Amino acid sequence: MVTEAERTSGALANLRPDPRGLAIAATAGLALAYPVCLWMMFRSHDWILGPGGKPLITDFLVFWLAGQSALKGAAAAAYIPQSLHAIQVAVTGHAFAGQLPWRNSPLFFFIATPLALLPYYLAFLVWVAGTVAAYSVVVSRIAASRLALVVACATPAIFICSICGQNGPLSAALIGACLLCLERRPLLAGVLIGLLSYKPQFGLLIPIILVAGGYWRTLIAAAISCAAFTLISVFVFGADAFRAFLHYLPITSNEILVHGINGFNKIQTMYGLVRWAGFDNNIAWMMQTGLTCILAIALFWLWRRDVPFALKAAALSVATLLATPHLFMYDFPLVAVAFAFLYRQRAFDTIEFIGVGVANLCMGVFLFVPTPIGMISLFITLALIVRRIFQHEPALSAYFLTPQAA
Repeated sequence: MVTEAERTSGALANLRPDPRGLAIAATAGLALAYPVCLWMMFRSHDWILGPGGKPLITDFLVFWLAGQSALKGAAAAAYIPQSLHAIQVAVTGHAFAGQLPWRNSPLFFFIATPLALLPYYLAFLVWVAGTVAAYSVVVSRIAASRLALVVACATPAIFICSICGQNGPLSAALIGACLLCLERRPLLAGVLIGLLSYKPQFGLLIPIILVAGGYWRTLIAAAISCAAFTLISVFVFGADAFRAFLHYLPITSNEILVHGINGFNKIQTMYGLVRWAGFDNNIAWMMQTGLTCILAIALFWLWRRDVPFALKAAALSVATLLATPHLFMYDFPLVAVAFAFLYRQRAFDTIEFIGVGVANLCMGVFLFVPTPIGMISLFITLALIVRRIFQHEPALSAYFLTPQAA
């Protein structure tokens, strides 16, 4: 016979909120709130266009103006900071301190040029909507859930990319799609890696996992694609543009990393964290190189083991961000790809829901306190992946967690 106390306890249990339902409601609310915020910013002339209908100074302005240079047959001029700055001043209608240089590979002109055919505000909207849509679809396919279409847009990194018009969603879409295709469509995966060469710092670890996993067809297709895309870009936009890009690479590294032209507080890497803490360039490079080497060895080991592919893909996604010294918060949509692969393997438990929430909270905090707080997000994500690996490999877990005899 059920007592009154037991009935009361059961009723109270039914009233307890479902953590999964609360998480879904919160993410859906954020995904809906971002477009509202952007619309309000647009109406108040704080997004895309300023007072008088002139473009605001954002990263996308560089893409659009570089495309304008390419349309005029002077793609190489986009790599001259002084010339580009003069055009930016003319377009925005006022002088401003600092520079917004064009640092991208000539391959990116294939995107910037069509956008330059459109009016600025329309090009900005098409770019943001197109890249976020591609990223959301890829994340949804990875997670094998339509709900992920909405959840993918809830990460603060997407809001940051939408504000400045950066390419983080595109990079995440390419890496996620490559990993989705790797086992069943190896040649297409190689072509996607070739397209990712527009952002070469994200390809540091990819050859390692391809060799470790024995994906030789993908490796060959990637090498051929990179070479072919480079030759096509040289043919279309001129050898001068390619030479200018190569000339500007060490200058970019010197400005961003050595001199911290954008501020070390904005660099979301081990290098940036060490420099932000006040240490010199040599120590920062030692720390970053050490971390990258550890990640490379760990990935090689992981991709040779009989571990679920989703865990391997998640590990590569977050390691790609940790391995490069040059990383900003607008690159963090790739974290959602790592989470999607984790979810693909199995649904999140309570600890993982909390971890995902804290990781995204750290990205959101950056909007108000620009610091290398993104490193916390990356290490939380890495910890969740390592936890899954230990759960899948009981012997490994016992080896590391059980005291060893002397």
